[in-house]
Amino acid sequence: MKLRILSVFLLFFVLLTPVQGRITGYLSFKYVKGQAQTDISHGSFQNAQFGLIFSGDIASKIDYTSEIRFHEEDRVEIYQALAGFKPSDSFVLKLGLYLVPFGKYNLSNRPHQTLLINSPLNVEKIFPSSWRDIGILVEGKISRLGYSAYIGNGVRESETLEGGQQFKDNNTDKGKGLRIGFSLSREIELGYSFYNGKYDEGNKRDLTLHGFDLTWITREYYISSEYTRGYLENPENFQKGEAEGYFIQISFDIGNLRPVVSYQWLKYEDPFHGQGYIPPGYAGGGISEEKTRWALGFLYIASENIFFKLEYDINKEKNLEIKDNTVSAQVAISF
Repeated sequence: MKLRILSVFLLFFVLLTPVQGRITGYLSFKYVKGQAQTDISHGSFQNAQFGLIFSGDIASKIDYTSEIRFHEEDRVEIYQALAGFKPSDSFVLKLGLYLVPFGKYNLSNRPHQTLLINSPLNVEKIFPSSWRDIGILVEGKISRLGYSAYIGNGVRESETLEGGQQFKDNNTDKGKGLRIGFSLSREIELGYSFYNGKYDEGNKRDLTLHGFDLTWITREYYISSEYTRGYLENPENFQKGEAEGYFIQISFDIGNLRPVVSYQWLKYEDPFHGQGYIPPGYAGGGISEEKTRWALGFLYIASENIFFKLEYDINKEKNLEIKDNTVSAQVAISF
């Protein structure tokens, strides 16, 4: 039934778009091999993705955006489905399914938009991958200030923060958040993100996230960084959960070749959740981890729309000697 609905949806936009809008898209796949203590020590081709983005004008000051992604070889998902009202650049109202504007990476994480293959540790672990929500989004730009504010269903309680993605609210509270970005110059932008909402089925405990991001772009180099901190209220007999992390990424422009270096750090402490947690209130084994990662990579731009990536991740976990470094290669195409 899901495939039939998506097929009708896809056909509708394919027929509509040539008249009133446009279609763009992307596809990718990767090869990954890890050291002995990973589950990919034998090496594997995986994570094939194919995405289509439909956008256009419905009427004066009213537009639409929709994105469908086929990935992991057996999953089809709608990533965006938005109707927008744009009376001015300073105020744009959007309704529907949106990518949550928490930081910058979550909004631009498609294979042809990233310099590295794998998501940074704090983006991977402190909120859901390609975090989306259904609700109301307001955004705009006033001089050097850009803003996004939203209210939606929020995230649900899960074993980990990364497993909190949901599309039907699990309680009566709504998730609320914003991102404010300020351009110091044409090259440098600073941003602050905030999110808060009840995440448990009992509608009693808050999840709060704070984030800071920095982007510095010149003709010679590209620097980006994001810091994320999260607080989880747990039941009375358990201490509050906390997660904190950041990444710093630097790349250099050498013709069609862009070397990339990234340092990432994550610390995640939560005595209540973790493996074995069963909602609404059966405690898991807890989470206690502190990790670092050096990611070394190359991006080769074969043409305006074809990209080849190579990445080597050096992973270390505090107080543990684990051989879990990985090497990844990816082909990404946009059209």
